[in-house]
Amino acid sequence: MALRLAVVFPGQGTAGGEVSGEVGQVVSALTGGGEVPYQLSVFASSVETLRALRERGVEPDVVAGHSLGEYAAAHAAGALTLEEAASLVAERDRLMVEASRQNPGGMTAVIGAEPREVADAVQGFPEAEGIVVAANFNTPRQTVISGEEEALEALAGRLGGKKRKLDVAGAFHSPLMLTASLAMEDLLDEAEIQDPGVPMVSGVDGAILAKADDVRLALRDQMLSPVRWIAVVERFAALGVEEIVEAGGGTLVRMLRDFKDVEITGCAAKEVLS
Repeated sequence: MALRLAVVFPGQGTAGGEVSGEVGQVVSALTGGGEVPYQLSVFASSVETLRALRERGVEPDVVAGHSLGEYAAAHAAGALTLEEAASLVAERDRLMVEASRQNPGGMTAVIGAEPREVADAVQGFPEAEGIVVAANFNTPRQTVISGEEEALEALAGRLGGKKRKLDVAGAFHSPLMLTASLAMEDLLDEAEIQDPGVPMVSGVDGAILAKADDVRLALRDQMLSPVRWIAVVERFAALGVEEIVEAGGGTLVRMLRDFKDVEITGCAAKEVLS
């Protein structure tokens, strides 16, 4: 049976939005009513949006998340309770901020170059010039590289296409996040994760996550692995998905324009809820 409707969750968004009800209570309990960490704020906004969509009768047949968004997707799929997911996200934020301070770096989007060109350039980049990896294979026209600033600049200069520096705190999905990844692995080993009630597609490789251990492994691996959003969209197409609704600002659905061979429509949640 085709899975017609996918709901997807972004890895970035506008922090500081108001959340209420159970979501607000969980966030407040984690922060003691104080400042909400960026990742937790984005997660809470995604979950609040999901609940609003469900109140309007929008029920996903399949879900996926981009980077941080995989935690909201795992909650939407029924694999993580709200409390468990929020707690993990808060720790993820703390650990990644610490890793970014210890190992500074950044991320740059390369627009217009073929993903293979970027991957080959990364593979051929001399280790002596610094750490740089392909971090996000977002679309057939957009790949994000991540690593040490000088290495990023050097590699970007050797690639075609336009370059855009991303406003992020560190070199995510790169070896510079190793300490954060190891700590998250321990937390995920202890986390209570259930078999998803709704199919979830992994951002690591586009696989369908059907069991609790599949979800646990995907969340563990995502810290250092590239986000392969191209594989997610291709999996949606193979599953028969006709429409994607993003529980976010619309960045992920705008990416669909680069997929010329995929006939899937997309819209941001605000278009559904307005």
